[in-house]
Amino acid sequence: MILPEVRDPRMVTIRRGGTLRDEHHQLLARWAADCAEHVLALFETVQPGDARPRDAIVAARAWADGEMSMMQARTLGGHAMGAARPLPGAARFAAYAAGQAACVGHVAEHDLGAAAYALKAVRSASGDDALRGERDWQRARLPAAVRELVLEDQGSRDAICWSVFSL
Repeated sequence: MILPEVRDPRMVTIRRGGTLRDEHHQLLARWAADCAEHVLALFETVQPGDARPRDAIVAARAWADGEMSMMQARTLGGHAMGAARPLPGAARFAAYAAGQAACVGHVAEHDLGAAAYALKAVRSASGDDALRGERDWQRARLPAAVRELVLEDQGSRDAICWSVFSL
């Protein structure tokens, strides 16, 4: 579970009654795609012939660029999560990260799902020190326009995201 019981209106788009502007929503999707892509090799080394997670990352960016509908991207995200289910450890978490990234267009809070699953993948593959390095890598790539929002969201949802943002 990576979504809060009570949603932060800053992470809900204006058309759904929140305050998140489209350009910031798109930045969140691109950042989530970057987080997922950075760990994708952990999946692809185990399942080299399965393009579903990579396709989901491409879909996240295509949605953010206005080249794909939210429903198409979300569907590809579901396929990436399907690729994850039968696998253990780092490969599983890397595929889930890709699936979460593709779903950011549907629900912006999936950005932390992508980041958290990417961190779980790194932790599973290499331990806590590597997780901290990956977290720093992710934070260094946060766009300035959404940096404060994401860092505050990480603080408020850390407990439901396996405490990977505070380790």
